[in-house]
Amino acid sequence: MKKTTFLIALLFIAHTYAQDSLKVTKTIYNFNSKALASQESDSQFNDFYAGLVQTNSSTVKSPNTDFSKNISTKSDKSISPYEWKWVRDGIWTGAALGASAYGLLLIKNKEDFPSEKEINFTDPQLLQDKIDNLPFLDKWVAGKHSESANSISDIPFALSFVAPFAFLFDDEINDHTGQYIGLYIESLATTAALYTITAGLVDRSRPYVYDNSGDTSNDRRFKNNGQRAFYSGHVAATATATFFAAKAYTDFNPDANGKIFIWGGAAVLPAAVGVFRMEAGQHFLSDVLIGYVLGAGTGILVPELHKRKVDNLDVYPSSGTSFNGDSYNGMAFRYTF
Repeated sequence: MKKTTFLIALLFIAHTYAQDSLKVTKTIYNFNSKALASQESDSQFNDFYAGLVQTNSSTVKSPNTDFSKNISTKSDKSISPYEWKWVRDGIWTGAALGASAYGLLLIKNKEDFPSEKEINFTDPQLLQDKIDNLPFLDKWVAGKHSESANSISDIPFALSFVAPFAFLFDDEINDHTGQYIGLYIESLATTAALYTITAGLVDRSRPYVYDNSGDTSNDRRFKNNGQRAFYSGHVAATATATFFAAKAYTDFNPDANGKIFIWGGAAVLPAAVGVFRMEAGQHFLSDVLIGYVLGAGTGILVPELHKRKVDNLDVYPSSGTSFNGDSYNGMAFRYTF
């Protein structure tokens, strides 16, 4: 928008000068305000002026267009890279929240570990056989249990939900606060639906269920909560929040510096949650990895699927002669406002 405003101002000044002083020697400036050449030919100046008007006809329809109507003010909102449609996104978010409620109901009604199978986790030899049959990625986590690690995991988990709101201090995102928060809620609702339904339907013993040392009571080991190892909801939700924030910031500020640090932070936070969840005996490594991938994927894909389609951008080959006599060949871009 700033380049367009500068171009319109240049056209207005050129037009006024052409009307009042067509017989006076003109000096042409490039867009970096450096003098290029002194022209004593009225026809060359007029050709240059006419070419500018024709090239930007979509912005300036007439040399006599009211100047004040073409000047963009600082109060104008930036253009969002996303599209929010109330019907589509309302249905999407509503369905995701409804599915999450259904998933929570499944979790609540989940049955405790069958008493007849408890012997497999209380008999040392049978328990060792169960551990030996675990995937190689998960064996080292079996039997872990730490309440302190469980509490610590909640810290980066909670911070992740606040992180996207910190980006509201960015001017580009702040111009579209409602849309940004709407997409954030939609992303979290999608992750919640996927996790709760999966956790409600799939039975997998948590690592602390394999703890037969006496540090973990059998009552806790064999409650229904102990059968929700697959997959890590903490990691999935954290990854959704952080990767959504990084993705949205990148789309709103494609030329910003330091994006690598934002993406790095987005990757580290859910990884930290995953480490503490394993130390707490809540999830195996495979549960953490699946939660990470699904959460990050949702955080990236939801905003990506809402990207605005650019229909008013034209790209075409261009060639000609510059004002200092040099010929050129290249590609031209035209954006219609």
